[in-house]
Amino acid sequence: MTREAYHKSLNEVQNEVLLMGSMVGTALKDAMDALAKRDIEASKRIVKSDMLVNKKRFDIEEKCVRLIATQQPMAVDLRILFSIVNIITDLERIGDHAEGIAKISVSIGEEPLIKPLVDMPKMAEKAISMLERCMKAFIERDAETSRQICNEDDEVDAYYDAIYKELVLMMVESPKIIEDATYLIWAAHNIERIADRVTNIAERVVYMVTGKMEEMNVSKY
Repeated sequence: MTREAYHKSLNEVQNEVLLMGSMVGTALKDAMDALAKRDIEASKRIVKSDMLVNKKRFDIEEKCVRLIATQQPMAVDLRILFSIVNIITDLERIGDHAEGIAKISVSIGEEPLIKPLVDMPKMAEKAISMLERCMKAFIERDAETSRQICNEDDEVDAYYDAIYKELVLMMVESPKIIEDATYLIWAAHNIERIADRVTNIAERVVYMVTGKMEEMNVSKY
């Protein structure tokens, strides 16, 4: 493989990473929509589609390993490839968390939610925005935006705190809703973990650009 062909293959791998990011972002959007609308069939489809995310992760990882083994990339390219392997691992976990929300929706069943979703959709929108901008920063090698995204994780944590406190108070006032309230806490926790995974990806982007691994925002959960 010539250097030109190698860089073409590397660009193709990076485009696959973008596609995977889009897949898991869509999964989260769809899972939240299905939860709000009590669409059980849609939730089941989201659960099944997670296998496509898993397959995409392994396909990308295999391509990275092949490039490392056959091309002996220089230091900068090697850093990119190793970072991609870490990034797709976090993307796959984001897909798992989206699947987790869909499974929660299935577990709740066709009963209406115990309360309208107010903060949780905002929380999900923030996490999705972080993910989309992080994928853009990955392609553009934008370390500064990546650092900013890490700081925004605190906003998602604040949403989670508010949701958790509200639902606990509801459980205290009405113990019969404990199970359904707990489901919603789990759903919110999945979104909180997604934002943590995006933070991990942003840290990898900074490493790709600077060559230094920085832990920029430590979650309290």
